[in-house]
Amino acid sequence: MSLSVAIQMDPIHAIDIDGDSTFALALEATKRGHTLYHYLPRDLSLKQSKVVAHARPLEVRRMKGDHFTLGEQAEMNLADVDVVLMRQDPPFDMSYITATHILEHIHPKTLVVNDPFYVRNAPEKLLVTHFPDLMPPTLITSNRDDILEFRAEHKDIILKPLYGNGGAGVFHLKPGDENLNSLLELFTQLFREPIIAQRYMPEVRKGDKRIILVDGKAAGAVNRVPAEGESRSNMHVGGRPEKVGMTKRELEICEAIGPTLKEQGLIFVGIDVIGDYLTEINVTSPTGLQEIGRFDGVSLEAQIWDAIEARL
Repeated sequence: MSLSVAIQMDPIHAIDIDGDSTFALALEATKRGHTLYHYLPRDLSLKQSKVVAHARPLEVRRMKGDHFTLGEQAEMNLADVDVVLMRQDPPFDMSYITATHILEHIHPKTLVVNDPFYVRNAPEKLLVTHFPDLMPPTLITSNRDDILEFRAEHKDIILKPLYGNGGAGVFHLKPGDENLNSLLELFTQLFREPIIAQRYMPEVRKGDKRIILVDGKAAGAVNRVPAEGESRSNMHVGGRPEKVGMTKRELEICEAIGPTLKEQGLIFVGIDVIGDYLTEINVTSPTGLQEIGRFDGVSLEAQIWDAIEARL
């Protein structure tokens, strides 16, 4: 089965070819004989009821400094391709949301991965709230008094923007820390949206596990250990990847959420687990494929393409 695949992503020249999951997906697609096209989110348009993109033919190869070739840009009707991979990084803002509305016009005739309707309705820190028994104590609010009450109850907390990513804007407030009021003033100035508070989990010092689910099934995991002096484990901010297996509790979490993910067309999902708790369900542009591949000798990108081809 040879497919035409349009990849909506950030500029390809700037990616880390040893860590980027979109690059791994593109390499696997090339191996299977699929034809690739690349375009930026700003190149997507709804033009007289047609979803079009100013796209370029794309070739990829694992060669540092020479990992891609782009052809001439031309307007492409995305209804004419088989698959669109929606892989730009957050922030999950109105630009991101608008892209999901536009891509809905062609899905599922053109298979958009992940399903744009459910991407829009499943921000990472909100989808997880539908599984309260799996989460640590969590508060989502703009109300200062509610946050103060939450802090008084749990003492040691994390504050973070509701629609942030990559560990940006995440603060650990220990008992007695006097910066809470200043942080709330800062968050109010920077964000119109509510913020999220969670009970701090000291287990994070042992790592924040990223587990990949493919079409609702647990496929692999990598542990991300915070750097010394950091409470954040994201690899964007210095988290160290480690080889790891999955515990019975983690498999139970995957089994609990898997049917919902599959039903909603969320083929490629990355969840975050600290200790025994699920903290996020990442559906926009999850990462971790290459790290897991190196540690475990598996190709999760092949499993993802198997799932995509099965849907077609």
